[in-house]
Formats: sequence, C-alpha cells, structure tokens
Amino acid sequence: MTVPLGRRVAAEAVGTGLLVAVVVGSGIQATELSHDVGVQLLANSLATVFGLGVLITLLGPVSGAHFNPAVTLTAWLTGRRAGTGPALREVAAYVSAQVAGAIGGAVLADAMFARPLVKFSTHDRSAGHLWLGEVVATAGLILLIFGLDRIGRASLAPAAVASYIGAAYWFTSSTSFANPAVTIGRAFTDTFAGIAPASLVPFIAAQLVGAALGLGAVAMVYGRPAHRADDVVVPHGEPELASS
Repeated sequence: MTVPLGRRVAAEAVGTGLLVAVVVGSGIQATELSHDVGVQLLANSLATVFGLGVLITLLGPVSGAHFNPAVTLTAWLTGRRAGTGPALREVAAYVSAQVAGAIGGAVLADAMFARPLVKFSTHDRSAGHLWLGEVVATAGLILLIFGLDRIGRASLAPAAVASYIGAAYWFTSSTSFANPAVTIGRAFTDTFAGIAPASLVPFIAAQLVGAALGLGAVAMVYGRPAHRADDVVVPHGEPELASS
C-alpha cells in the first residue's frame, strides 16, 4: 500500500514551504538581533538544521521528504531502469509542489516579520566560486541521501541530512542552497537569505551539475542501482499512512 499522490504532493509543498520559512525567517530574526554577520549565519544555520530534521522526520513517511527537485530528479533517474522510482507525472507533481511551496514559504516568513510580502532580492550571488560551492554542496547531499539508501540506513536521514546541510552552510562559499526550489523561493524576499533573480539560473545550473556528479559518485562507490529509489529521503508509504 502506498500513500496517494495527492497527499504526497501536499506533503512536499508543505515541507518545502516550511523549510523556506525557517531559512528566511531565521535570517530576518538574526539580522534584527545582531549586527555580527558570523552570529547571523550561525543562527540561520542552526535554525535550518533543527527545522529540516523535524520536517524530514514528520513528512518523510508520507512523501519521502524530498523537498528538493534535485533529489526528486535523481530518484527518477536511479529508479528508471528498474521501474522502482517515481513516474514522470509524479516527478512533475513533486517539483511543481516544491517550487510553489518554496515561494509560499518566503512570503509567509516576510509576513511574520511585517516585511513586504513579495520583494525580489537584491542580494547578488553571481560569482564562479559561489557556483562551485553549489556544485560541491549538492553533490555531497546527493551522495549522502542515496548512499544511505544503498546501505539500508535511510532511517538516519533526518539527522544525517540536517547535519550535512548545517555543516555545508559553513564549509561552502555559497552557504549551501543545494536546492533549486529553495533557491527560487529565496528570490522572493529581499532579506538576509535572499538571492537576486538574476543569480538564479547559474545557481540552479550549478546545483544540477552537482546532482549529476553526486549520482556519479554514488555509482562509483556503491556500484549498483538502489533497490528502492522512490523511498528517499526516508521510506514512505507505510500501510498505516495509506488511505482506505
């Protein structure tokens, strides 16, 4: 028994939206409480770690807690030959929900802090070293998620993925967006976590390159296709969650 697509799509929209609300909202709060950029980034990264871990734990059993088009597309690619991954219509539904949820999350965060609901970011992030940071961050994320699935440790994803993203905030030059949907959502807020619309295309291109490299690393390290590609980030579709 599996969870109906409608409920999975709703979980992806809600999860991605709340993730962006956490990222943007904590960034706004951090800049209001401190003028030290290091403290601001620390607060932003810690809130993201805790929020992401909770969201994966809560929604993973429903949709797999992708919250990320790069993860969804990689799940489709890895499961395509074996017929175990999501179908193309599911991929389209997931990605659409993730992008819509991300935009909604940015608007929600702005509303909570009495900011303009939609004000496109002026934070330019167009530089080669930032794009390299996104390649590295996304490749590592894909290697982690699909590596856990290959070794049967997907249940560790809430802590492992959240911890990785928290670390990547600090060890990558781009502060680890590593997510096309979240990147788009963050263009809708002119705050600490924002990204200028003009910076979107190269950022997302770098993330997709990183996803491909991460998938290549999974194949190189583990050497065989995942047996359950649609279950990432964590297994979903348990009988007690399926509708009658």
